[in-house]
Amino acid sequence: MNQMQHLVFHVALLGALLGAVSARQASAADPELTAAEKAAGWQLLFDGRSTTGWMSPKGKPLPQSHVQDGALNPHPCDYMLVYEQPLDDYELALEFKLSPKCNSGIFVRTFPLEPRPGKDVGFNGLEIAIDDSTTADFHDTGAFYDLVKPTANPMKPAGEWNTALVTSRGPKLEVAINGRPVSAIDLDLWPEMNRRPDGSMHKFDVAYKDHPRRGYVGLQDHGSDCWYRNIKLRPIPTAAK
Repeated sequence: MNQMQHLVFHVALLGALLGAVSARQASAADPELTAAEKAAGWQLLFDGRSTTGWMSPKGKPLPQSHVQDGALNPHPCDYMLVYEQPLDDYELALEFKLSPKCNSGIFVRTFPLEPRPGKDVGFNGLEIAIDDSTTADFHDTGAFYDLVKPTANPMKPAGEWNTALVTSRGPKLEVAINGRPVSAIDLDLWPEMNRRPDGSMHKFDVAYKDHPRRGYVGLQDHGSDCWYRNIKLRPIPTAAK
């Protein structure tokens, strides 16, 4: 089974989690895990009421103003809201909604949180782009920002809720938007700074083959309102890698 086929399988397996908009999305009800999700090992990363478990990249507590109608809004903040613990292999599922012309992103494997001189902390991780756009290029929703284009952009218009599923497993990461697999990357194929496997150039002076396989998850603020809710994570056991 190749990488994209593997993602298709997992999207189908988790269809009940990501496929439908439930009645609770119409309200600010606290997020809950179903019995099946609990049995499968899912855990909530956001309680829908507080910033507990989240911090700034500098490790500082977050104001309650980031919690809005049961969702986390990273705007405005110090670049991104960070989940408090670095994570190993996992599946991350969440819902997101954008304001018009919004530019945001889901950061994974961000490590360390101390930026290099002259660089923002985003250079220490990989960003899954989340943008109010309709195209499918290096900076559109579902892309590994400036690294891998999505195969499609199935995002709903600004103001509507979408789902995202990110799988981080060893050297391989995969993304599905609204139940559709859109991008995948194998970091073992990226041994050079500023260069994609096909020889074309990108902006990051990082050899991703050597990038840490463990790091922080972050929700980016890039100057406009966006909302993230029902944020769930399922650790992938070592035996399943």
